[in-house]
Amino acid sequence: MGCCTGRCTLVFLCSLQLLAALERQIFDFLGFQWAPILGNFLQIIVVILGLFGTIQFRPRYIVVYTVWTALWVTWNVFIICFYLEVGGLSKETDLMTFNISMHRSWWREHGPGCIRRVVRPSAPGILDDYSYVSVTGCIIDFQYLEVIHSAIQILLSLIGFVYACYVISIFMEEEDSCRNK
Repeated sequence: MGCCTGRCTLVFLCSLQLLAALERQIFDFLGFQWAPILGNFLQIIVVILGLFGTIQFRPRYIVVYTVWTALWVTWNVFIICFYLEVGGLSKETDLMTFNISMHRSWWREHGPGCIRRVVRPSAPGILDDYSYVSVTGCIIDFQYLEVIHSAIQILLSLIGFVYACYVISIFMEEEDSCRNK
């Protein structure tokens, strides 16, 4: 097989997806976003499975990758709707942390150009752990950064889905031609 085959392209796309998922996982860990952390973890596992299936000529693994890719696109569409507050969703809820903490997106306070100012509570009896954080001067708001991350994931997943279907069909044709001989 030549180097510019669908199989090589799928390996390249899976590698890009793996890098994008790892980058997203890091920032979700920094923001204690437990729902996306779980989703990213599953994405990393399935993309590795898809890579293995592509390299080792295992079409069943690529089918698992293909099915997961459809679910991953759905999850990322949900994240876009969540951060853009579509359909009654609110980015101010604790949905992404499974309602166990008050953490939000790491990008909320650390986005490009953001100036973060911490104001300690002055009232007696209030724990020092809690403080008000004022964020100003952001070049791009955090919800748009989250939307961009999800849009990149969707784009990579859709292209990966198409190539995975192509590679599966190629593997099946090769398998059928070997059986007919």
